[in-house]
Order: sequence, then structure tokens, then C-alpha cells
Amino acid sequence: MAIDVGLIQKYNKPGPRYTSYPPATFFHDRIDTGNYKKMIGISNEKEPRNISLYIHIPFCRQFCHFCGCNTSHFPEKEFINDYINAVITEIRSVSSLLDTTRPLTQVHWGGGTPNSIDLMLVEKVMDQIFSVFSASGNAEIAMECNPAWLEPSQIDRLAGMGFNRLSLGIQDFNDEVLRLVNRKPSLFPVEELTARMDASGMTGSNIDLIYGLPGQTATSFRKTIEKAIQISPARLVTFSYAHVPWVKPAQKGLEEIGLPSVEEKLEMFETAYNLLTENGYIAIGMDHYAKPGDELSKALANKSLHRNFQGYCTQETTGQVYGFGSTSISQLNGGYYQNIKDGGKYIDSIRETGFAVWKGYELSQDDIIIREVINRIMCNGYMDINEIAREFGINAEKLKSITGFRKEKLNPFIDDGLLTFDNDTLRLEAGGFMVVRNIAMEFDPLHGEGEGQYSKTV
Repeated sequence: MAIDVGLIQKYNKPGPRYTSYPPATFFHDRIDTGNYKKMIGISNEKEPRNISLYIHIPFCRQFCHFCGCNTSHFPEKEFINDYINAVITEIRSVSSLLDTTRPLTQVHWGGGTPNSIDLMLVEKVMDQIFSVFSASGNAEIAMECNPAWLEPSQIDRLAGMGFNRLSLGIQDFNDEVLRLVNRKPSLFPVEELTARMDASGMTGSNIDLIYGLPGQTATSFRKTIEKAIQISPARLVTFSYAHVPWVKPAQKGLEEIGLPSVEEKLEMFETAYNLLTENGYIAIGMDHYAKPGDELSKALANKSLHRNFQGYCTQETTGQVYGFGSTSISQLNGGYYQNIKDGGKYIDSIRETGFAVWKGYELSQDDIIIREVINRIMCNGYMDINEIAREFGINAEKLKSITGFRKEKLNPFIDDGLLTFDNDTLRLEAGGFMVVRNIAMEFDPLHGEGEGQYSKTV
């Protein structure tokens, strides 16, 4: 795919990533434990029936200067033990309100650096989960891992706990780039780690990369992509670095080192896209790639991809997400509920009440309809207005009114060859995913509120 730099520059403006709708910038503190407990009960009667669990481990042994995650410095052992005990208590509190006959199809550990804590603590949490929930045969049990703190023997232990997929946060195979952003390289050769995953019976490996970091060039990033292709993971992600120094002040230091220009970032994206697709990977959404036999590739072909705060997934293995740990977000059919960010306050709240809700957002029926429209565009590059309207028992004109849609909003994208819109059906062309966030904004009646809080779309 050849990229028209001028065209992309035209659409390069701040906008949501739409991992939720409305975006997390609209969460508010007029939400309390009572709201959350009520919505947990309601969620038992809503779709999807599947249960997804998210476990947030916020601790990092070293802070990467590009990071936009909710993390904290690695604390004393006693604090980590208290934190894990609080997570287990929270799981008990939430599960007491859940219909636990519903299938568990996804468990995701994120952070922070989940693999940096003692694996005995991970096992305690997993034992609690499996004592309450029944995992389906195709459940995806995954953990985000920093390979600087990962040993082959630990992969075996994680597999023994039920993990079947690990995401390795490589970011770049160039050690100088990693040094500039204060990240340690992998402790063991990455090909050794992925081979160990295969040998342990895990069904998939991910490699996560970032483009747009200091020290990167199109030439150096090409070498990183070529190395990744050689390793041959089932999935590979090339995230565009999101520069939000007003949220993460540590990112200001990267400006002093020097960030690649938009033109250089686009060249990196183009290089990655062409190399990966030429070597058998299928492009998934904005930034994911998967081998043809992978579930994500199959879901894309069947127009059944889904997206949540943990990234792209399939409708078969995703579910309503119940989050545990500080700053975790539960994504239920009817709303979003985020826990307290501060680890100590999170522990105190769990000890006192069993819950730690801080803020959130409860969805109206119109919000739910808009969320479905945006999800289909973001995930599948396809959206049929009449089809969605029928599913919600309304007509197409009502759906257009709810989303604030007018066809003329899409004319610039149509004229630029980024999408087609015929018979109320939207289809993205190959280049459309480069600006899919911009396209989704045209179906978002809240677009424009709090715009400066977002990273740019490219």
C-alpha cells in the first residue's frame, strides 16, 4: 500500500481511539458502588452472555518514558501481597453478584508489568478465578509481559496455570531506541521465548511494537519488522506512539531527544504494512496483524471482530468485561465503571466494602446504538445502517438521527478513495483504516467535546 502523505496530514488531528464509547474522557464521579452493583446484576440478563475478566497489575520495575499506562513504581513485597489479596477479595465480591454459569471466555492480565510480580501471587488469583468460574474450551487466557523480566521457566509456570497466550512488549529490537526511551531489552532472545510458548502448549504468541519513538527511522524500523517476521508470532501489533505529555509528563523528555516527524512515522507504518502483508499477515483494524489461520483473521473475514480496552478480539471469545485492581475498567452492556487509581486507597476501599469504584459512565439506549455503529466501523471496516437499525428495532432514519449522521460528512473520505457508501452501507478501502478514527468521529454526536485531550489520529 502506498501512502499519500498529504492526504494523511489532512486528517491528522486529535481524536478518540474508541476503545469505549463514549471515550473514557467522559467518565465522571457521579457513579458509586450502588450503581456498579446494580449494573452487575443487570449484566447477567444482557448480551454478550460471555464473561471476560481483566486483572490490572500497576507495578513496574522501571518506567518507560513513552508509556501512557496507569502504573506505579515497584513497591515493597508486603504492599504487593496486600494488593493481590485485595484483588482476590474484589473477585469474590463481584462474582457473588454474577451468574457464574455464564461461560468465562477471556482472562486478560495487563498493567504495568504483570509478569514482574512473584508468580505464586499470580497463581493465587488464577486459583480464585477457576474456583468460581468455568472456562470455556476456547477461552483466551492472556498476559501482557515485559520480556526484560521474563524467563523461559516462567513461561512453563504460566502455561501450567492455564495461560495460553502471552503478549511480549518488545517495542523495538534496536537497543539504542530502547535506551533512549528508558526500556530494558529482552532478557532472553525473543525467538527462545516464543519457542518456549509453543513447547509449553500455548496456542498463540503476540509481539507488540511501537513506531514514532526517538531514534527510530524507516530503515531501523524495517529491521525491527524483518526481525519480527523471522520470529513469526501468530499476532503482531504496531502501535502508533501516542504523544500526550499533558497526561504523562515523562513524555516531555522525548521531545527534547527529538520525535520523528509525521512523514517519518507514516513511512514506518507503510514499511511495516507492506512487509507484513507481503509475508502472509492479515491487517486487522488500525494496528494489528495476524496469520491467516488466527481467530482474528477469521473474525475479520466473518465481520465478527470486537474491540475493548485490551485491543481487538473476537465476538466469540470476548464478553462483558469485569475489571479488578486499581484503575481497572469494567465494560458492561449498560456502562463503564473504573476503580480508584491510587493503589493504597484501592486496597483500603476493598477492605472496607469489597468494591473500589471511582468513576464511570452509564449508557443510554442511544449511546448503546452509537457504540455499536462505531465498533463495526473500527473493527470490521464495514457498517450497514439498515442492518443495525433492524437489530435495535428502529428504522434507518432514526439511527441516522441518533448518530447525527449526514452523508455529506463522508464526502471527503469518499472523494479521497478511503471508503464507499452505497445503499446506506459503509465499506472502508485499504487506506481507510489509516484514518478510521476520523471516520468513526462522523458518527459520534459528542465529537468535538474535550478534543484537546486526545492524541492525534496519525
